[in-house]
Amino acid sequence: MIDKISLENILFLDIETVPEEEAFNALDEEKKELFDQKTQYQRKEQFTAEEFYDRAGIWAEFGKIVCISVGYFTFKSDIRHFRVTSFFGEEKKILRDFSNLLDNHFDKPQHIMCGHNAKEFDFPFIARRMIINQIRIPNKLNLFGKKPWEVPHLDTLEMWKFGDFKHYTSLKLLTNVLNIPSPKDDISGSDVGHVYYVEKDIDRIITYCEKDVIAVAQILLRLRREDLLIEEEIIHI
Repeated sequence: MIDKISLENILFLDIETVPEEEAFNALDEEKKELFDQKTQYQRKEQFTAEEFYDRAGIWAEFGKIVCISVGYFTFKSDIRHFRVTSFFGEEKKILRDFSNLLDNHFDKPQHIMCGHNAKEFDFPFIARRMIINQIRIPNKLNLFGKKPWEVPHLDTLEMWKFGDFKHYTSLKLLTNVLNIPSPKDDISGSDVGHVYYVEKDIDRIITYCEKDVIAVAQILLRLRREDLLIEEEIIHI
């Protein structure tokens, strides 16, 4: 099935998120209580809500997006390129710019979005943050009323599962297994909050996010039994 999809119709993406506030004490009392209630199962009484707050970025209700990176293939004659770009800055602007990209360039029926564990995390996180920021959800993210086969999303984790719903494979592990250069050669997802709030190094986060997008594209190429991208084919915009 994936062999029949034109690579030019796929928008690869990854997002980076952080806690909405730098510190737990920056939350008002109601939000503190709500975070405490939301994370009780995950904390299992081993951590206080304050000690657990550095993980708040995984929930759209308590986190925010600081970077969305995207990539797409272009072909001219026999020349293949993979173009990568990123949206960053104030969250509302990130979401508006990303929405405009989808509406203006990836809104045709044949267009598909692809990420790793994106159906579970990236796609719903973006949609929820758009609602919170009062931004219209673009068609490619608006799943209301759609049948499962009408959803324009690919997930490399889901493809690797082959129907095994208990199975989880990280992007780092899957790239290792498939002999793809690892995108996790600097920071990991758990470091993003520190890099954003303490180091204030958004460029480092952008580089990390773009490497993940490239890795997802490489995985899809492997699944299609096609040659991996080489450095000369990757263009950062």
